[in-house]
Amino acid sequence: MQKYFLTTPIYYVNDKPHIGHAYTTILADTISRFRKLIGESSFFLTGLDEHGLKVQQAAERNKKSPQDHCDSMSPAFIDLWKKLNIDYDDFIRTTEKRHSQVVQHILSEVNNSGDIYIDEYEGWYSISEERFITEKEVESGQFGDVKKLKEKNYFFKMSKYQEDLINKIQNDELKIQPESRKNEVLSFLKNDLSDLCISRPKSRLEWGIELPFDKDYVTYVWFDALINYISSIGFSKDSDKFEEHWPAAVHLIGKDILTTHAVYWPTMLMSMNLPLPKRIFAHGWWLTDSKKMSKSLGNVVSPLSLIDDFGVDAVRYYLMSDMVLGMDATFSSQSFEKKYNSDLANDFGNLVSRVSKLIENNFDSKIPNFSTQESDLSKNFKKIELKNNLDELKIDKVIDDIMNFVRSINIYMERNEPWKLVKTDKDKAGNILYHCAESLRLSAILLSPIMPTKTEKILENIGCSDKSLKWGKLLSGSSLKTSEPIFPRIN
Repeated sequence: MQKYFLTTPIYYVNDKPHIGHAYTTILADTISRFRKLIGESSFFLTGLDEHGLKVQQAAERNKKSPQDHCDSMSPAFIDLWKKLNIDYDDFIRTTEKRHSQVVQHILSEVNNSGDIYIDEYEGWYSISEERFITEKEVESGQFGDVKKLKEKNYFFKMSKYQEDLINKIQNDELKIQPESRKNEVLSFLKNDLSDLCISRPKSRLEWGIELPFDKDYVTYVWFDALINYISSIGFSKDSDKFEEHWPAAVHLIGKDILTTHAVYWPTMLMSMNLPLPKRIFAHGWWLTDSKKMSKSLGNVVSPLSLIDDFGVDAVRYYLMSDMVLGMDATFSSQSFEKKYNSDLANDFGNLVSRVSKLIENNFDSKIPNFSTQESDLSKNFKKIELKNNLDELKIDKVIDDIMNFVRSINIYMERNEPWKLVKTDKDKAGNILYHCAESLRLSAILLSPIMPTKTEKILENIGCSDKSLKWGKLLSGSSLKTSEPIFPRIN
């Protein structure tokens, strides 16, 4: 069975991880956990991009070798992913031998096929973007450290694959989402596609993967970085592993790197006669005061400070529920607290406390017996559209459906008033509370891909031993454990 292979971009090692990095990685982790929850086999890849001029310059400033610099920077990401409860299957660094060997292998193959040539090029070069830019881009003023360069370099015949790429995107053989991003790529491809400069002379940049056919040059960082998606899964080394994973089910990216993933990467794969990824999903940006987060504006939100203040599960829940995938979202402490108090403290946490307290006080902390498996809650549970929404990557809709189910438990409680009924018909009250507790079991399991720590605590507290998504698996007679409030209200 082919694994559901999903990836984040590999993050540039010179950046400190911020909420944008955290969002993409939590999203991938959440999707991977959901795929496993519904019985599929998932493989989740993330990692670091460690080559390029900015790394070399930073290392020089710090009087370190580039490798030592990367080794000192990478723990910031690895440690944060641990704090965010990220359960990745592989973490790749582009300085690893397993990656550099595959890059050189591919360069040799593409060169031997006639898709690489050397030429002299003169144009504007952006050091911050580490690429040549057009006159129009220069005039925009959006690129820093721009200078005119004239040098010989190697080029990949990207233009050769332009028409084929257009057809594959139009036919959704390469599915680009949301639709607005698909249209953006197709609009870009209406113009003549330039060939891609894939080298840098060592006289200007030494830190990179050496070209196998010219020791005076290193590989352009984007040509190198994109290959991580297949070097990590054994391309040219382990054919069984590669075939088990490729093509990727989805590349999750930010919209700012759409062109590299939707144009550069597919044409590279075409040159290698490899299948294209099934889907590229470009999500939006997290904004503050309607502005993109950036170091220059001083509005970058640190995930670590949020975790310290509110806990990791609350941060994961907010990021997954507050952004409609594909659109921008605005972060504020006010919106965070409102979402936390409304959804987690009031709707979910308070419900757990109410049901547990009623069972504790009236049934000796034992899950009561049930007289019937059918109830309004069992019917509501069956209405949750989990797989269809997951297949469309509608994570916010998945969460909405689950939280609507949670709210239906509250409504069921208010309608049936088991705290009153227990005085006149204990068996009937017990049946109602069983259905509430079973619904909490299922709610916790459904929310576990988003909030793995808190939901595990809830399952432990209600004595759950069965984590299947089937109604009626909570055992009557199981012992409840008393605990502190799961989500204490933020005042």
